[in-house]
Amino acid sequence: MMSFDIVLDYIFSPAFFHGAVLTLVITVTALFFGVLAGLVIALMQETRLRPLQIFTLLYVWLFRGTPVLFQIIFIYNVLPTFGIRLSAFLSAVIALALNEGAYMAEILRSGLDAVKKGQRTAGLALGLTTAQVMRWIVLSQAARIVLPPMGNQMIGMLKTSALVSVIAVEELLLVANQTASASFRYLEALTAAGIYYLALTTLFMVLQAMMERSLDPKKHRRREKRPLVDRLLLATESADVR
Repeated sequence: MMSFDIVLDYIFSPAFFHGAVLTLVITVTALFFGVLAGLVIALMQETRLRPLQIFTLLYVWLFRGTPVLFQIIFIYNVLPTFGIRLSAFLSAVIALALNEGAYMAEILRSGLDAVKKGQRTAGLALGLTTAQVMRWIVLSQAARIVLPPMGNQMIGMLKTSALVSVIAVEELLLVANQTASASFRYLEALTAAGIYYLALTTLFMVLQAMMERSLDPKKHRRREKRPLVDRLLLATESADVR
């Protein structure tokens, strides 16, 4: 029978708290670099350079086609044979970030493709540089499209981070397993870990909802329209008519 007092002791114990914090750090760090890698790959997919297109195709094919656990073990155990020695934490972050980059690349690419090319042409016609068009026109609209699937990836990454326990990273699940093995209180230890996971996923869901509201176009229509946006819309309409 489960003892709620023991569950509370586990929840407020330094070991479980440290494991939860390390899980959050691994998740956020891997997500940050995964999004950066995905954005670079998505932008490279839009180029007409054949070598870059082949590289992005191989990258996505490799990291989407092999299990995350395989990638973690490969980086931690195989790279030292080539003289590349990484800590368990760094190996975990690199493996998760590279894997996440492959999925983020497809999500971001779909968001970039959803923005009409006429808007890019209109931005260039207004005197904006290619970088400004990408920053102020394409990415700002693509962000609203890709945010929901990116939010799902964030929650998925939080749960996938439990796999790094195989290379002895003392994240939340490993702490729970070690505690349960020492006390044979598997129900209480895993319940405490589950409560931490639910709290962290709830935090991510709340942040996602807040970001979606901040990007809501209906909310921005209530504000005063910026002159650049007005000119862009007019130029886009003229381009579509032509």
